Amino acid sequence: MSRHLNDEQSEFRDGIDARRAQWAKEIPDLDTRGMAILGRARWITLAARPKIEAIFAAYGLDSGEADVLFTLLRSGPPYRLRPTELYRSMMISSGGITNRINRLAKAGLVRQVSPEGDGRSLPVELTDEGIRRAREAFEADMAVEAVMLESLSETEQEQLTRLLRKLALSLGSTSAPE
Repeated sequence: MSRHLNDEQSEFRDGIDARRAQWAKEIPDLDTRGMAILGRARWITLAARPKIEAIFAAYGLDSGEADVLFTLLRSGPPYRLRPTELYRSMMISSGGITNRINRLAKAGLVRQVSPEGDGRSLPVELTDEGIRRAREAFEADMAVEAVMLESLSETEQEQLTRLLRKLALSLGSTSAPE
């Protein structure tokens, strides 16, 4: 039973604990620790997404557009990257990034620097309005995410950060953009 509910002593129980208990009865020798971690990670992501997407919507963005703006903003002045640099750092298709860039350009948040050549290689940069909106949206997003983490102490947040980084790296997550 130790591989099923190691966290049984915890004062907090959730739906994942209930599922693990059911599996422990149905298949007693099955190790369900993966569900304890990855199931909760999935649930947390699904629970957090609507609140985060509401922040983006308040700034006239969807999550994909916000990702482009934030990637350009964190690149530092002049807040300019080639589309290939954007899609590599965001791990989406080149077609997906082109559509996002076009929507953001239409909204006046980004512009392509040179009017000639292949659109896939023209650098994309934030406009002044893009910089302002990206900063405001990101700050609002971080404020909401800080509230979501209030149930954990600062030490617990740091420990969880280290553990999740270790797991992400073991699963092949890139350590840093190129």
